Amino acid sequence: MADGPAADMAAEKAAAAGPDAAAGPDGAGHSGAAPPAPAPRRGGGSRRRTRRRRRRAMVVALGLVVVALGAWAVAWYEGEVHAGPPGAVTVVAVPKGASAGAVATALARARVIGSSLALRVYFVLHGTPTIEPGRYALHRHSAFAALRTSLARGPDVFPVTVVPGLTVEEVAARVGEVPGHTSAAFGSLATSGAVRSPYAPPGVDNLDGLLGTGSYLVLPGESDATVLTQMVRRFDQTARTVGLVSGAAALGTTPYQVVTVASVVQKEGVYPQNLAKVARVVDNRLARSMALQMDSTVLYSEHRDGGPVTAADLALDTPYNTYLHKGLPPSPICFPAAAALDAALHPAAGSWLYFVVVQRDGTEAFADTFAGQLANEQLARSRGLG
Repeated sequence: MADGPAADMAAEKAAAAGPDAAAGPDGAGHSGAAPPAPAPRRGGGSRRRTRRRRRRAMVVALGLVVVALGAWAVAWYEGEVHAGPPGAVTVVAVPKGASAGAVATALARARVIGSSLALRVYFVLHGTPTIEPGRYALHRHSAFAALRTSLARGPDVFPVTVVPGLTVEEVAARVGEVPGHTSAAFGSLATSGAVRSPYAPPGVDNLDGLLGTGSYLVLPGESDATVLTQMVRRFDQTARTVGLVSGAAALGTTPYQVVTVASVVQKEGVYPQNLAKVARVVDNRLARSMALQMDSTVLYSEHRDGGPVTAADLALDTPYNTYLHKGLPPSPICFPAAAALDAALHPAAGSWLYFVVVQRDGTEAFADTFAGQLANEQLARSRGLG
């Protein structure tokens, strides 16, 4: 047992520490000082700063991407708006009721523009023009401003259809409906000899019978001569297709005479089922030196298309009155279809000399004798066709 000054000092320290200072965790005695604080985690602040730097870098990068995309979009749009130098002319048809978006799509398909989306945006920014239905002659790679002006002006391409059975005079009337053209000017040109057909004999200037049938598109600025030349060339193509030159030689006649026969066949037969038989009637009458007696030739001399032929009409003494004059009329009386040309070159086999319409679908009945013709005429009347 310790005695003395050292022991007294220890006792004093214990008494100053308090009664619990002598107890440990299990009640045993230990020092009364507070447990040490945990050491701070090293590196936590550094990681947070790194994450913040990364987020800032991503935001900057994303901003740069957005700016780059925006710049690209503006450059792309401006490139579409202004396009390049105008290209070839193409005709675009706008149907009735088409929306501006549908028109933009059609223009893109026709390569008038590169992007329908860009044109839609342009219309939103600059106003959508009123686009009328019809056909437009437009340049490929058109600048949007010029394109918008063209659409706002309205259609500028107009169809002219040459139906089989029409004459130069009737086609001229149709061309005269196209802005910038007149029927008088076109008709005068078509009978002047300024535009010629290789199938017209020397001295024949009238192009009746020698223009191709079908539809034509008259473009803005096209002259009558250009339109007429297109029609002549189409007939030339049809003539080659049916073998007009060689076929006429095989028949011992001229191409122009074949066209004249075909024109009469076209007017008298009208429907495909009649053409070859009507051609045979014409040939049979010519072979017998009979007058053709075709109403259509008389009507041609009177500038008429159809209608009744009276006794006064039949008495008109013109070269086209095939009741008074034997043989063919001096020129074709209309534009024949390819089928009529083919019928004139290859008439059906038969001995018919007469025909008359006996059915409402235009079908004609043919007879070898005048008595047979009278019977067929009675049949037509009984059917309400006389």
